[in-house]
Amino acid sequence: MLPTITPDILDLPAGTRIEFPATYAEYEALLDRLGDRAALRLRFRDNQILLMAPLPEHGNQADSLSDLVKVLLRKTGQDWQGYGVMTLRKSGVSGVEPDASFYIQNRQAVLGKPRLDLDFDPPPDLALETDLTSITRIEDYVPFAIPEVWIYKAGQLMIYRFVAGRYLKQNESQVFPDIPVADLLPVYVKRAWQFGSSLALREFEQALQ
Repeated sequence: MLPTITPDILDLPAGTRIEFPATYAEYEALLDRLGDRAALRLRFRDNQILLMAPLPEHGNQADSLSDLVKVLLRKTGQDWQGYGVMTLRKSGVSGVEPDASFYIQNRQAVLGKPRLDLDFDPPPDLALETDLTSITRIEDYVPFAIPEVWIYKAGQLMIYRFVAGRYLKQNESQVFPDIPVADLLPVYVKRAWQFGSSLALREFEQALQ
């Protein structure tokens, strides 16, 4: 199946990645046209638009990782407001599209809001992204100053903390300081893909007891 790109239709087969020259204004216009269509991922970088349709494996890994985080939040007694795939936007910079975002300390600031504008609203406390296509760069998150970003790639969970204007790779999560998430979560993300999401979640919950 070939991609279909017209002024009114944007249809990409799963796994398709397209790059083409563009201005930032064209990027914003395309972003507005796409709205909240989570099936397509969009980045503006080096005067190019990168457009990607995720594979099913990407969706499963992202969903599993998000579910595992929710288990940890409940286990550690932390309240949260969670979001699935959405474009985080800020004036003058390319948006980022984490697979899941969690407001924990700042959750009261966003409750009930139909849209988030990071020119005015605080950033999420934790963002998750699954990278199967090399579209993700941690530097893309710098303008948004999200305190902690996790990137799951090639079976590894990388934890980044925003410190003094840049992201530094960490061995521990400040959200879950007493849990070795970088070692623990990839095991269950893999099991969710191989044996089923519900089984992996039950096993994870039992392991935490």
